[in-house]
Amino acid sequence: MTCLPAAPRGRGFGARRAPMLLLAVALSLAWVETALAHAVTLGDKGYIQEVTGIHLIPFLYLGAKHMVTGYDHILFLFGVVFFLYRMKHVAIYVSLFAIGHSTTMILGVLINVGVNSYIIDAIIGLSVVYKALDNMGAYQRWFGFQPNTKAATVIFGLFHGFGLATKVIEYDVSPDGFLANLIAFNVGVEVGQILALAVILIVMGYWRRSGGFLRHAYTANVVLMTAGFVLIGFQLTGWAVSTTA
Repeated sequence: MTCLPAAPRGRGFGARRAPMLLLAVALSLAWVETALAHAVTLGDKGYIQEVTGIHLIPFLYLGAKHMVTGYDHILFLFGVVFFLYRMKHVAIYVSLFAIGHSTTMILGVLINVGVNSYIIDAIIGLSVVYKALDNMGAYQRWFGFQPNTKAATVIFGLFHGFGLATKVIEYDVSPDGFLANLIAFNVGVEVGQILALAVILIVMGYWRRSGGFLRHAYTANVVLMTAGFVLIGFQLTGWAVSTTA
């Protein structure tokens, strides 16, 4: 996998616009003060808590909607595919991520193992930071070796799945039709992931053909890393406030 060994120098995009991009990321994430990364709307929450029986299409829709609007998942996916140019490689890494988060989401709900939502979402933010640093070649410079990117994708996928499971447990879904609805929700998550990935790949495809991709790539990953730190900071702050309230 391609990575960047060092920051680009000169009059590039990073030198002129990095502060503006970082500010844009901070502002775009500010709205999470009133909503967790894995929260659903009040209307969807009410539906999940009140419905009984098997409702495959609605739960599939809810799963897809959750993934498409789950900015933490999307940021991680963006980092994962950043330097993947072949669809075969994209399919491998996205499949590994899907296996990870599907496993812990389904098992976590079935055996009722939830994790503090603030802590798990902070770890998800950490996954974004990790991937950005990986793309920047930080581990090779700092430690002299390259971590196994496929293993990291699976491991962080497991944490992303626990984030999903924690929210499903909190909403106390009716046991009537529970398993079928849960599977439909998970299928919806995968559909949403494909839709989000399609948009990312289209944008990346145009960017890579612009000629400035490699010049701007380092700055883009700095922005991605900053977004991950913002997520971590917000979630840890929320955890600290909740434990002292």
